[in-house]
Amino acid sequence: MEEVGDKTEVIGLARANKNDIDKVIEAGLSSIHVFIATSEIHMKYKLKMTREEVLDRIYESVSYAKSHGLIVEFSPEDATRSEEDFLLTAIKTAIQAGADRINIPDTVGVMTPFTFYDLIKKVVNVAGDKIVSVHCHNDFGLATANSIAGVAAGARQVHVTVNGIGERAGNASLEEVVMALKKLMHYDLNIKTWLLYETSKLVSELSGIPIPYFKAIVGENAFGHEAGIHVHGVIENPATYEPISPEEVGNFRRLALGKHSGIHGLKKILEDQGIHLDDNKLRIVLMEIKKKAESGEKISAEDARNIAIKLLNS
Repeated sequence: MEEVGDKTEVIGLARANKNDIDKVIEAGLSSIHVFIATSEIHMKYKLKMTREEVLDRIYESVSYAKSHGLIVEFSPEDATRSEEDFLLTAIKTAIQAGADRINIPDTVGVMTPFTFYDLIKKVVNVAGDKIVSVHCHNDFGLATANSIAGVAAGARQVHVTVNGIGERAGNASLEEVVMALKKLMHYDLNIKTWLLYETSKLVSELSGIPIPYFKAIVGENAFGHEAGIHVHGVIENPATYEPISPEEVGNFRRLALGKHSGIHGLKKILEDQGIHLDDNKLRIVLMEIKKKAESGEKISAEDARNIAIKLLNS
């Protein structure tokens, strides 16, 4: 398998055994991600291996991959439920065997940003000049926050997925992590952020997994405004209620109509369609819109236009 472009690294995931590693070598890849669990529950019930056997397997598998010229990233699976001293010993073993990167997976998403920060600090200290990576799951809705905490603690790589898709509650979301690092932590990521929305839509279409309506950054309502106070502010200056502009991520601003709408938003929506009403007529149209919205109807800009035209014709 050939590498895809000069800026893309294709990496093969392999369990810590010779057969898996050989498959990656046969595929023609130059990078491999070797993993084995280090938590007591995984070692006892899944691997049925002792700590000593796991450490031996780590050294053997990483050194075998390195002997074939591969770039090796090592993960102690379920790291965040592993006994800390043993986890750090496993990491040191992988580095002694030649690992180039150390990835710390929060396999079942049990970390908080505070506990993850502390753990990554310790791992970075042990890893020395090796790149430390983080891989966070979203079981408690903290994957993005934990990933950011990991970077703050010294991690230089973050595992993410488009739209946060993944096992169970998913993984850290590409679009959320990228924009948080860029806008909140001021990192220069060299990422074309204006393609995030388009990429999100493409992955949703190809995977058949819908994007949640209220999804940060790429959701249909991420830059949606209905409440009259909010809409008024956004019309005057979008920064009043938008921490980032929709254009920066390729998304769109949407002024919605509903039971919380106000005159300013309605006026803007109608004027965009070439309809100009005085305040009295706007209030009549707004009352009709709110009446329909209260009954559960979704009100579109076209609906507002039709109500206004009907009023004008009468």
